[in-house]
Amino acid sequence: MSDNTRPTLAAGLRHREQMVVAPEHTVPRVGPDWAGFRDMPPVFATAMMIGFIEQTCIEALRPYLSAEQRTVGTHVDVSHVATTPIGMTVIASIELIEVEGRILLFRVACHDDAGLIGEGLHRRAIIDLERFMHKLASKGGNGAG
Repeated sequence: MSDNTRPTLAAGLRHREQMVVAPEHTVPRVGPDWAGFRDMPPVFATAMMIGFIEQTCIEALRPYLSAEQRTVGTHVDVSHVATTPIGMTVIASIELIEVEGRILLFRVACHDDAGLIGEGLHRRAIIDLERFMHKLASKGGNGAG
C-alpha cells in the first residue's frame, strides 16, 4: 500500500485479539533463568498479558504504518486484577485515544471467560526501523534477539 492509500491514523481506532492461555503463558514459564517464578501458580502471567496487549496494538496499527515504520512500547500502566487458568480464552481490546505526533496513547483491557482481568493505559511510539537499529548498534547491541 502506498503512502497515498494508507489510512490516516486517528483517535478512535479500536481492535481486539483473542488467545487461549497455554502453559507457556503462565507465571512458572515466564523466565527459566528467574528462579522466583518456578514455584508460582500456573496462571496467566502479568508479563504475558502485557505482551498480548502490545501484540494487539501492533496488529491494529499495521495498516497505518509504512514498510519502514514500527511501534515500540514506551509506557505501561495496567492493572492485573483477576487470575486466568490454562485453557481459558483471553480477549484484549484496545482503543487509540490520543495521537500526538509519533506518540500514541491506548486505553486497553483484557477479559477472560469470567470477566475483566486487567485494564489501563499503554503508550507506544512510531519509529523508523532503520534509524532505531542504527541507534541500537551504537549502544553495542546487534538486535539478534
